Amino acid sequence: MADRPQDQPKPPPGNSAGAIAPAEISARDVLFFLRRHPDFLDSHPEALKLLRPPQREAGDGVLDFQHFMLDRLRRDAARLHDEQRTLIATSRSNLASQCRVHKAALTILRAQSFEHLLQIVTTDLAVLIDVDVVTIAVESSSAPTRRLPMPGIHLLQEGTVEALLGADRDVLLSTGVHGDPTLYGAAAGLVRSQALLRLNFRRSAPVGLMCVGTRKPETFHPGLGTELLSFLARTLEITISQWLSLGP
Repeated sequence: MADRPQDQPKPPPGNSAGAIAPAEISARDVLFFLRRHPDFLDSHPEALKLLRPPQREAGDGVLDFQHFMLDRLRRDAARLHDEQRTLIATSRSNLASQCRVHKAALTILRAQSFEHLLQIVTTDLAVLIDVDVVTIAVESSSAPTRRLPMPGIHLLQEGTVEALLGADRDVLLSTGVHGDPTLYGAAAGLVRSQALLRLNFRRSAPVGLMCVGTRKPETFHPGLGTELLSFLARTLEITISQWLSLGP
């Protein structure tokens, strides 16, 4: 009987025949690759984190500025990469907010009646702009405690809007607040951040507020841009004025 051939050693897993082991890549190969792809670091800035800047000994008291410059360039590239990611994330968030507000404005314009408009504002609007509660508060000379037939509509004492916003301000953003029941009714307990927007319907109508509240304390901070919210408030203000003009 012929001798059985000895078992051949198995190749390590994941290393198929013909594959190049990392040890077989020489410095010459790396230089050749970089010469053919001079934009490699532009496409892969994270590779700079893997490189160690060279240090040269130039004698006592002599500093190697090349080492410091390369190290600074590496830190700058990492910082710019982080800033780029932050800018992209912010742009996407702003675009999403813009789309939500535009959709809400179109929904307001499609109201079939004044009652339907109020229902949209007090029920649908919170979902459309991703908040917890939206209400309308209107100043009235009658008793502000009188219950209105539709939830989400609240009466305020005369002068309340100017007391909250001031004479020359149309938007007030507040963070870390406790919702006021006169503005939000039973939903006041949810509100930890709010945006109050002045509503001027017409000369003969009382002034009002669009009250937007959320349970997230930092949503409406004072440094936040108000262009989109102001646009939505102006859309609501004009639409309500048009419906009031059609009334008796």
